[in-house]
Amino acid sequence: MLVTIAIPAFNEEKLLPSTLSAVKQAAAAFTQRGWEMEMVVCDNNSTDRTAEIARDAGARVVFEEHNQISRARNAAGKDARGKWIIFIDGDSRPSQTLFEATAEAMGDHRIVGGGAIVKFEGGNSTPVAFIAAERIWNGVSRVMGWPAGSYIFCRTKDFHELNGFSEELYASEEIEFGRRLKKLGKKRQQHFRIFAKTPLSTSDRKAYCTSYLELLRLLFLNIVTVGRCCRKKENCNLWYDSHRR
Repeated sequence: MLVTIAIPAFNEEKLLPSTLSAVKQAAAAFTQRGWEMEMVVCDNNSTDRTAEIARDAGARVVFEEHNQISRARNAAGKDARGKWIIFIDGDSRPSQTLFEATAEAMGDHRIVGGGAIVKFEGGNSTPVAFIAAERIWNGVSRVMGWPAGSYIFCRTKDFHELNGFSEELYASEEIEFGRRLKKLGKKRQQHFRIFAKTPLSTSDRKAYCTSYLELLRLLFLNIVTVGRCCRKKENCNLWYDSHRR
């Protein structure tokens, strides 16, 4: 079986090398089962060496001109040749243990897809507010079955059936996609799994580029608009280029 690792990447030359290296090492979970893996990186109109780094690491590179995470995910997903797709962000590092749990789930016909809780790489050095946010998000993720955008897996045919991620959203598209995927699975008596014991290691860079005021503003907008604010890019700067470092 072939598994596709789909990575949206915009100006990720600093962190993408460690992500791709971690993916290759973690892929032992697939090779020991006799499976194959491919990496597809979507260059989301980067102005740095993102595409070159991806090609040098053995990834297939596709291009998406419009700078939007959901479009980048979709471009990578549409180019997938595997039976399953794992969407991973360009600043995250999966472990072999996480891939092993994912491979086990892929072998279970009762699973429609899933995700994982997250762990900031900075550990105790990460600002307290972000450590609190990590814990709150992981709790919500487990209870609500919401996937973090940095790690989502599903069958390729289901990705196409659902027409991928909503391109009306500039953030929270993973939650919306997860809801539709769970609804699809419910029709087949399948369920969506969040791995609670095998977290995905992800960058805490936003903690050093984001003010508490901006975080509170984004939280307020999400509550007041019931998530509709994510339809405008200017409300989602937390996820875009102003926060690269």
